[in-house]
Amino acid sequence: MSDENKNPEEQPTDPAQEAEAAAAQADAPEAAIDPVEVLTTENAELKDRALRTMAEMENLRRRTEKEIKDARQYAVSGFARDMLTVSDNLRRALEALPEEDRKNADAGVAALVDGVEMIERDLLNQLEKNGVRKLEPEGQKFDPNFHQAMFEVPNTEVPNNTVVQVVQAGYVIGERVLRPAMVGVSKGGPKEAPQANANGEAGQTVDKNA
Repeated sequence: MSDENKNPEEQPTDPAQEAEAAAAQADAPEAAIDPVEVLTTENAELKDRALRTMAEMENLRRRTEKEIKDARQYAVSGFARDMLTVSDNLRRALEALPEEDRKNADAGVAALVDGVEMIERDLLNQLEKNGVRKLEPEGQKFDPNFHQAMFEVPNTEVPNNTVVQVVQAGYVIGERVLRPAMVGVSKGGPKEAPQANANGEAGQTVDKNA
């Protein structure tokens, strides 16, 4: 059988032609990629990355500002707490003198009492300038976040857990408790009426007896 009668599939191929065909097939996918689409995708990724970075920087700025503000506001907490002891001692010194003796005191003693009261007021004013505020819990509902119950007082005229006596004044600095108020709370009075929730339904009242 001659070479001309052979099947075309059996005809020998040129190696150079095979190499060119393979290269053309390899280059075909690259030629099919749209460069505009590639640039659009890269632009979207860069924009998303930039927005994320800006959001992180803004969050960092806010956290830093809050930390600086807290550091300034609460830096004097330890010192202020020590000064409360001085204020307590001044108050005890004033209360140690009976009211009758104060009324009958001579000019020297009266001047001394007035001086101690003035020092106490000035000390509290200076503390208040630095964010320290005195709590006034008498007549309020007992709050364990700000009050420390020392004893119960039978009283049927006010609701249960009402602060009826302050043993030691409490103070806050900013939004934090510097020292809880030591108080006596009522017992035996009527319970508070349940407060309605957002749906107008009556809620349950938690009894916080100490």
